[in-house]
Amino acid sequence: MRAVRYLALSVAAVVFLIPFYLVLRNGLASEQEISAPSWRFWPREIRWENFASLFSDPSVPLVRSMVNSLVVAVLQTVGQLLLCGLAGYGLARIPYRYANVVLYLVVATLMIPAAVTFVPTFVVVSSLGWVSDLRGLVIPGLFSGFTTFLFRQYFLGFPRELEEAARIDGLGHWGTYWRIVVPNSRGFFAALGVIAFVTSWNQFLWPLVIAQDQDAWTVQVALSTFLTAQSINVSQLFLAAAVSILPLVLVFLGMQRFLVRGVTEIGIKG
Repeated sequence: MRAVRYLALSVAAVVFLIPFYLVLRNGLASEQEISAPSWRFWPREIRWENFASLFSDPSVPLVRSMVNSLVVAVLQTVGQLLLCGLAGYGLARIPYRYANVVLYLVVATLMIPAAVTFVPTFVVVSSLGWVSDLRGLVIPGLFSGFTTFLFRQYFLGFPRELEEAARIDGLGHWGTYWRIVVPNSRGFFAALGVIAFVTSWNQFLWPLVIAQDQDAWTVQVALSTFLTAQSINVSQLFLAAAVSILPLVLVFLGMQRFLVRGVTEIGIKG
């Protein structure tokens, strides 16, 4: 039975790795080999010069766009962990009359399509002068109703005995949260941090509208410039895609144990 499991996992791993292989293979091949009728597993001649062409292209500032994406993703991840964590803890542990009303309103935001709030958000950001500004990219994504709901579900299952011991020592809600709850929930915070980082890094539509100046482009917007109505630079597009997903792969490899642990905990305690 174990052999069957390993075989199934191996097949699934190969299937999931095929897109990464295609991206890397086509990124290092010539345009002729990519569109050739006969398929080769690996390019006959690996074109390492594609990397130089990619990063020296003045029309696509890939390095600047990756830095912008990194700044936006890090700030939004930190903001969501801070704000949503506090909101989730307040909804789970601090009793007040309208706690359920606030919870229902937070959950209701998950049912509103993003397209409905897109125009009002743009009007607000534009009126503040944040178009083509990192503030316009970062601030609208600092809070997430979904992340708040996950935090609330997790904190409902957090051991009350630890919090009661902190109260005996004279800590209030604020001190209990920072000195007891957060240190004992690092795995869950890390898991939601990975999810928030990946989600922020992969954003396309909002940065496409806000980042009208080339210096404010994120990596997803930069990738879209390789695919236009006039021309398609296939090899550069594949290579840029491979470069852009590298930070996500590194983050996932470094934090995967926390991701699995956090998802398991929310499934058991929520």
